[in-house]
Order: sequence, then C-alpha cells, then structure tokens
Amino acid sequence: MMETIKRGAAAGLKTTWTLGKIIFPVTLFITILSHTPVMGWLIKFLSPAMKWIGLPGEAAIPLVLGNLLNLYAGIGGILTLDTLTVKHVFILAVMLSFSHNLLIESSVAASVGVKIWVIVTVRIGLAVISALIINLVWRGGSETAQYGLMPKQEQLPDGWVEIIFSGVEKALTGIGQIALIVIPLMIIMQFLKDKGWLNTFSNWMAPALKLLGMKPNTSMTMAAGLTIGLAFGAGVMIQAAKEDNVSKKDLYLAFIFLVSCHAVVEDTLIFVPLGIPVLPLLIIRLFTAILLTVIVAAVWTRAEKSKIHTTRKEAQL
Repeated sequence: MMETIKRGAAAGLKTTWTLGKIIFPVTLFITILSHTPVMGWLIKFLSPAMKWIGLPGEAAIPLVLGNLLNLYAGIGGILTLDTLTVKHVFILAVMLSFSHNLLIESSVAASVGVKIWVIVTVRIGLAVISALIINLVWRGGSETAQYGLMPKQEQLPDGWVEIIFSGVEKALTGIGQIALIVIPLMIIMQFLKDKGWLNTFSNWMAPALKLLGMKPNTSMTMAAGLTIGLAFGAGVMIQAAKEDNVSKKDLYLAFIFLVSCHAVVEDTLIFVPLGIPVLPLLIIRLFTAILLTVIVAAVWTRAEKSKIHTTRKEAQL
C-alpha cells in the first residue's frame, strides 16, 4: 500500500512540476498584459465583429477575458455588463464553454503531443460557428438578463510592483490548486492500476469509445477531461497517455472531443447564476463533441485506408 502511495505521489509531483512550468509564465504574462493598453486594443479590435454574431461591441470584454484567462474571468466580465439580454448571455456562455483559457489549456494539449494550432482552431471555430447559428435560429431571449449573483469588487493593483506580485500570487495559487488535485488523483490512479481495476474501467467505456473511433486505452484520458477538465485533469491525461500507449490518432480524437466538452458538469453549472437555460448549453456541447469527433474519426480512418491501398499498389508495381 505504501509503495503504491509513493509511486502515485512521485508521479503527481512530477506532473505538477511539468504543468507548473507552463502555468506560471503564462499566468504572470497574462496578468501583466491585462494591466496594459494591449487589453483595450484587443477589445477595440474585436468590437466591430461582434455584430456578426448577434452581440453588442462591449461583449468583446468577457470574450477576451475568458479566452486569455478562464471561465471565471469571462463570467466576471459578463456581470459588469447590465444591458445584455438573455440571448446575448447565452451566446457568450456557449462561446466561452468552447473557447476559454486558451493559452494554458492549449499548452497542456501540446505537452501530450497534440498540435496547439489544431486545438486553438477547433475551439475558436466552434465558438464562432455556434454563435452564428444561435443568432440566426433563436428568435427569443430578448428580455434583459437577470444575474443571480454579483462578484466582489477586487481592489486593483497600484503600480507595476503590485501588478507583478499579483501575477506571481495568481500563478502560485494556480499551481497549488493543480497539486492539490493532481497528486491525490495520481495516487488513486496508481491504486486502481495496481488492483487491475483500470482494465475493468476501460472495458466499461469501450463501446462508447468505439463509436467515437477510439480504442479502450483512451478511457482514462477521456474520463479525466470529462470530469475535471483539461487544466486540472492534465496530470492524469499526461500520465495515462504515456503509460497506456495511446496512439496519435486516439490522442487527437480524445482532445477534439474534450475541447468541445470537458469538465462537463462544472463548466455547465457555473453559468446557472447568469439566468440562462443551462440544459440546452449542455446538449449543444455534448452533441457538438460527438458529431465532430465521429466526423474526424471517419475522415482519418478513410485517409489511413487510402494510404495503405496506395502503398500496396505501389509495392505491386
């Protein structure tokens, strides 16, 4: 038992260190950036494009905050806008559920072996396309949104020393939160592995994964991403991908699914206080994730078969 705990804790610390090297500089950089004119320039640049997805210009604020930081920052940005309608907030919620915390979560995907540009393209693409469709299809939601809570007004840092200190504090807090989740998870994962229960879990998920074009050994990667998200689940996902010998194809399919639908309970319930219908939000995320993954898997499989056929034909010649 103690040996299992030691191995799990060691794997957890190693993964925390790996993620910390990503989280610390990115968080510090974004915190400093948010106190420079660059953030205002980004918002000003995006404002004219907002009308094409049915949003007012000021809606660029939560989109920029959510994509550069996280969902909480995006929601904080929404709460500062008291003229948004239910439809506006719903569009923002769908967009942010697909595309948030881009820098850190994309870096996590890269650490597993998935190209950053693929993840960023999929996430931003899904956010924009979903907003366009909702704006065209939904004719309701014109009433002013009523928020169920208001965030505490944080005191803004005064001067560059306080800004940098704030960034360091946020980065270290983020790494600490990762460690508190990753290390126990790694110990549990090691225990399940030593007991042989991971194989049983993989067998349970096999039918669903097969429909999505993935092999059973992708189960832990999928389970971690679905339940606790890309950032917090990264430790388990990195370890599982390495130890379970997950193929390149299955890794890409898993991440394409997860960027559409990760932390499915938490990231859906977090929008409840905004006064929007969250069940349609959940359905949209699940349906999009399944459809996109199945399409990519089918195209990938066809390309593989075509390549094999071409190789055989060339060999015969």
